[in-house]
Amino acid sequence: MNLALLRHTWRAYRVRLLAVTVGLSAWGSLMPIVYDSFGAQVREVFESGLLPAQFAEFGGGDLFSLGGSVAIGVIHPIAVSLNLVFALGFATAAIAGERQRGTLEVLLSRPISRRRLYGTLALAALSFIGVAMAGLLAGVLGASALTGRLAELGIGNVPLLWLNGVLLYAAFGAVALGASASFDRLTPAIGIGLAFVLVSYVFEVLGSLWPDARGLQPYSLFHYFDAKTVLAGLADPRDLAILAGVIAVAVGYALVVFPRRDLAAPS
Repeated sequence: MNLALLRHTWRAYRVRLLAVTVGLSAWGSLMPIVYDSFGAQVREVFESGLLPAQFAEFGGGDLFSLGGSVAIGVIHPIAVSLNLVFALGFATAAIAGERQRGTLEVLLSRPISRRRLYGTLALAALSFIGVAMAGLLAGVLGASALTGRLAELGIGNVPLLWLNGVLLYAAFGAVALGASASFDRLTPAIGIGLAFVLVSYVFEVLGSLWPDARGLQPYSLFHYFDAKTVLAGLADPRDLAILAGVIAVAVGYALVVFPRRDLAAPS
């Protein structure tokens, strides 16, 4: 790790990180408030049989409990998009973007190895993801306390939920950073990272809404971020292990490929 580069990266992204964290905090506060206001009415509608029960479920969450509502909120496209600002946006641009601008060579001309460069950027991405996820859960905690439902949330399991969320987006970030280390242009790196996220998201959502497609869910990384189960104290350690395994494979790939690449003159 290069401390000077890490500090520079934090300075360059601090405003963006603040904006994303505030946005996630505001979004996180919404689901407990919605559940407190409309949870009972929604339960009555679905218990009456007017709508199929699976319509109340989305990505492992539901609208019948505080934990289920939080689970829907953390996997909602808005929360996912904000978390991907750093897990996908920063990670793909970290190396390929510098290469495309012709500034990567200038950076590597300093006394910093490619592996140290990669490690510093990976650590920066991980720290950004951790802060953003903390902001999301801070909003959840604040709104749960405001509505008097903090005891229902399972507050003792919130740190584990934070770790699970960080590992999920760190896995996406590791794949994106590995793609960034493999290309001289930003477009293919973004394409690979975005395709990986979209396929994973579609598999999880489709499987949660369509019983015949449930076999697709284990192939989605989102399947291993079950907020409702974690908050209920029933987390499966294998979920964390699988996400950590994806990170290890992606990091190992980048540490092998990036130092061996020939960096031709910028065109």
